[in-house]
Amino acid sequence: MTEQNVVTQTDAKPVPTLPDAQTVTSVKHWTDRLFSFRVTRPASLRFRSGEFVMIGLMGDPHPETGKQKPLLRAYSIASPSWDEELEFYSIKVQDGPLTSKLQHIQPGDQIILRPKPVGTLVHDALLPGKRLWLFATGTGFAPFASLLREPETYEKFDQIIMTHTTRDVAELDYGRTLVESLADDPLIGEMIGDKLVYYPTTTREQSPKMGRITNLLQDGTVFKDLGIDGISADTDRGMVCGSLEFNKDIKDVLEGFGLEEGANSDPKHYVVEKAFVG
Repeated sequence: MTEQNVVTQTDAKPVPTLPDAQTVTSVKHWTDRLFSFRVTRPASLRFRSGEFVMIGLMGDPHPETGKQKPLLRAYSIASPSWDEELEFYSIKVQDGPLTSKLQHIQPGDQIILRPKPVGTLVHDALLPGKRLWLFATGTGFAPFASLLREPETYEKFDQIIMTHTTRDVAELDYGRTLVESLADDPLIGEMIGDKLVYYPTTTREQSPKMGRITNLLQDGTVFKDLGIDGISADTDRGMVCGSLEFNKDIKDVLEGFGLEEGANSDPKHYVVEKAFVG
């Protein structure tokens, strides 16, 4: 980036502005596979915590025509609805059409952001309840990073249980760091009190709690660890975001407890984000 800083006015080439461009304000690499970044927020953008937008970069020029097409992907907004910037949490895929490029962004770079938020991981899609379960694998933590910083989450539920399953311990760092920061959050710190329970597990690297959350629910380990009788449609609500395989498995588990899947137009006991796969 320093080379760009010393380009003089006479030899500088005009930089084309991306369509729906927003500027990167910060980037943090958590592991060699995971990173988060923040960008400017369009003044007109309104969204509900838990929703996602399409973001991306321009693809490589066509070998014959030289034209470029946008490479876009659905990304959950990891920042809450009241934040002045937008935060995203991403995996790095070395041969991925988008993330192979996106992982190299620096503050001052531009990305494409289509300002049309949608998604099912919103409070409106759930019936009122007492306990909210947030089930995430990998970068599926992103929408919950938004919801955990949303005051409405703590106004609507007596207890929030954030489960996060990754292969390795370091892959928990983004979520753990965020959860640990909430007690000092000037907006919601006092609201949280003892309402939030964080339950991280790993499946490959040794950690205090090993195993897939689906198995730990089915064999009762989670309930024993947390001193909870179980999951009931009368009191419990759930939100799910992870790999396609995980989404299917956790749906089976939750429906085994008697919970029904809801949607924005038909609130029920739990919702799954189908468009975003972390």
